[in-house]
Amino acid sequence: MSDYETIIFEKQGAKAVITLNRPHKLNAYNIKMRDELYESLQAVRDDDEIRVAILKGAGEKAFCAGADLSEFLSAPPPVAARQARFDRDVWGLFLSINKPFIAALHGFVLGSGIEIAMCCDIRIASDDAQFGVPEMGLGIIPAAGGSQTIPRVIDKGVALDMLISGRWMKAEEALQRKLINRIVPHSELWKVVNEMADKVCSFKAQVVYSAKQAVTRGLDLPLPQALELENRLSQALVMR
Repeated sequence: MSDYETIIFEKQGAKAVITLNRPHKLNAYNIKMRDELYESLQAVRDDDEIRVAILKGAGEKAFCAGADLSEFLSAPPPVAARQARFDRDVWGLFLSINKPFIAALHGFVLGSGIEIAMCCDIRIASDDAQFGVPEMGLGIIPAAGGSQTIPRVIDKGVALDMLISGRWMKAEEALQRKLINRIVPHSELWKVVNEMADKVCSFKAQVVYSAKQAVTRGLDLPLPQALELENRLSQALVMR
């Protein structure tokens, strides 16, 4: 169990469970949470015993209802802001980790919440989940990758609809649009996610990491180079 203020970090055998823990603020993402999430992701990356990580939100109402604008819109001087972003590039760190991440999504999944979810490999949502990107109504655009990650998961036109109109999407449509992998009753969300994490842990770690690399790295390559990547990863497993 961690001593963080806005994150609960638990190591459960080969699983890491990261809980966004500001339920009184609908788990709004603030600067303290950014820093503590960064440290938690480093722990997942660096601990060889951890083989899969779960992201979830505390409380009954939200996974994460977006950024805490009272902090993030109070901009520091440009030089300090650039240095802070460099020192705490949560999103770059997220995407660089070969271990799989499973998102357990419920309630409001908005703004920074949907951006965190998009950095995860598998997204399981409860039937009460609602997804949206409300930044346009605030006079800003997503600043944590939403304009890039969402269109890589769903159709570009649907992504633009969410980004430009601010339209929210309920769980059923999110499944139809392939924004999420599965819907389960709210009461079963943790059970289903935990069972999936256990299943992942039952496989050889390096095989799981290689499969993730083959997909995530391969999608950014032309097909011939992607097939070469798959072959190299496969051969490396055979030679182990």
